[in-house]
Parts: sequence; C-alpha cells; structure tokens
Amino acid sequence: MLTIHTADEVRVDWDTDAEPLKDGAVAVDGDRIAAVGPLTEVAERFPGARVRRWPGVLGPGLVHEGPLPDAPSPRERVHAVLKGGAVAVLEEYVTSPDLRSAAARNDVAVLTRTQAQAQAQAQTRTRVPAIVEGERADLAVFDEGGACLATVCAGRLIHRRR
Repeated sequence: MLTIHTADEVRVDWDTDAEPLKDGAVAVDGDRIAAVGPLTEVAERFPGARVRRWPGVLGPGLVHEGPLPDAPSPRERVHAVLKGGAVAVLEEYVTSPDLRSAAARNDVAVLTRTQAQAQAQAQTRTRVPAIVEGERADLAVFDEGGACLATVCAGRLIHRRR
C-alpha cells in the first residue's frame, strides 16, 4: 500500500547546512521511496495514497553505531534501537543468532563498520542516512526536543510513540 508521510519539515539528509523542505512529504511504496517533495505535489502525484501526518521533523532513519541497549530479550533490544530512530546497526554489536534474527524480522539492516565508513566516505546513498527516490524507505520523525516519534524501517511503520 502506498503511504505518504508528511511533516512540518522534511530533511532529505541530516546535514545541518541543507535547507529543510517545509510542508514536505515522502511517498513510500512497499519498501521503497516513490517520491519526495512538497506535500501538494506528492499528494497530487499519488491521489489514492494513505496520508500519515507527523508533528516535528521527518528525515532519514539513523545508523545505531554502538552496542544495542540492554533489555530482557533480543526483540526488545532491537526495538529499543528502533525507538531511537535507527534502522541499521553495526554487525560487531549483533553477534548472537537470536539478536540477528530479531534484527532481520524487523528489517533492521546489519552493516559492517567498514561498509558504513566506506559508504559514508564515498557519499553513496545506500546506507548513508538520506531520503532518495528508489532507495529503501527508512524514515524517522523527531519532535523539537529530539525524541523519536516514529520509525519507518523498509517501508513499515515499526515504532510510533503514543
């Protein structure tokens, strides 16, 4: 199902020099980004899409670069990362089969540090946090205090703060 995520402000990346898109939107089709732009244009392009309106800032999902938070189960450890807006973790911190399985069930990407560093240096858009048409739909919404309100991982709304 096609979904349009919209917020007061959309950032295609978290570069502080980049100008945010006011009243922006991101159309998600399956696990991919179908479009990004002003809400009026995206809604016109996809008239039958469900629209989710979020307060705050919508941007790319993050890469969690440290150990996963402690929790009673692997599922809860992965969910704690998602609650922070991350959609990818580093392989060196996901060593048990149960933790890898929990990450896979939630479509959380598991990266090697070398992959993450090389891609960031090369400025490729595959895992550098960015919203790019045709790429994997990994999004996060943050309120003005920086708390994560929602996380979309591979097109699925995985976390929503009530």
